[in-house]
Amino acid sequence: MDELELNGIRVFREIIESGSFTAAADRLGMAAPMVSKHVARLERKLGARLLNRSSRSMSLTEAGKTFYEQGRQALDILDAAVAAVAHDSGPPRGELKISAPVWFATPRFASLLTEFRQTYPEIRLDLYLDNHMVDLVADGFDLALRATAEPSANLIARQLCTTHFYLVATPAYLRMLKAAADPAESLTVATIFPNYLQLERLKLSIMAGSIPLKLDAVMKSSDTTMSYHCVLAGMGAAFLPAWLVASDLESGRLLQVNNHEPGFASHLFAVYTSRRQMPPKLRCFIDFLIEKLSDQQPDGFAIFK
Repeated sequence: MDELELNGIRVFREIIESGSFTAAADRLGMAAPMVSKHVARLERKLGARLLNRSSRSMSLTEAGKTFYEQGRQALDILDAAVAAVAHDSGPPRGELKISAPVWFATPRFASLLTEFRQTYPEIRLDLYLDNHMVDLVADGFDLALRATAEPSANLIARQLCTTHFYLVATPAYLRMLKAAADPAESLTVATIFPNYLQLERLKLSIMAGSIPLKLDAVMKSSDTTMSYHCVLAGMGAAFLPAWLVASDLESGRLLQVNNHEPGFASHLFAVYTSRRQMPPKLRCFIDFLIEKLSDQQPDGFAIFK
């Protein structure tokens, strides 16, 4: 039995003992839709319906009654065993499975992970970098780090810091762009966008001082690092996070296209499934990030001098 199945059994027991999905969510410190997801996954795993439910009522099926009685007893035995050794549990330990955006692959974040491992040597990190949002329950993640305006209502989220995205290009590309432009018209900027964004919903025109810019989507990519290298190669411009381009902007290797203003800002959240029964390995990692990535500095640390 894996950790997800065990959590599902705990959620199921809480539903029965509290009388509803909503009450169980409150008692577990979990978003209500996540409670439903745990039960659905448990039913798929067992191949049996555990609850008859409608918008107004809920009752146990025959299989649900049997599973509840035996599952409750099993959890009581397990909890007693944990309590018996809790006094000698020692420092946080175990494997922590984390999802984060591709642009976390930077020297700064590598330094943070190294410092965390030095502080908590018995925690092993299993890090997956992907710009798409994973399903924490189905994919077995302990935590996701997400830059978004609004985290999912199905999950618990702790804000870590604010991160800025800058429209950047090489000096050579900007010189070429200005040399080829008609002074009476707006400048058209070849722009690389993430392919998971719906471009029709984005504002594809901005201002660089008094100069209007039209953003021409010449390429889309699911990999922020690939977009970064295409910008360095001179393909055009892209909105890239400060974490990724800070040293390039400081050195002049890249320049901001839109008059030294951030293109947009987004909040960085630590996202997880429940406040209750949070493993020590997860709690200490979140507390560590909150301490290190405060909003006292842009993007959690000083990037521009």
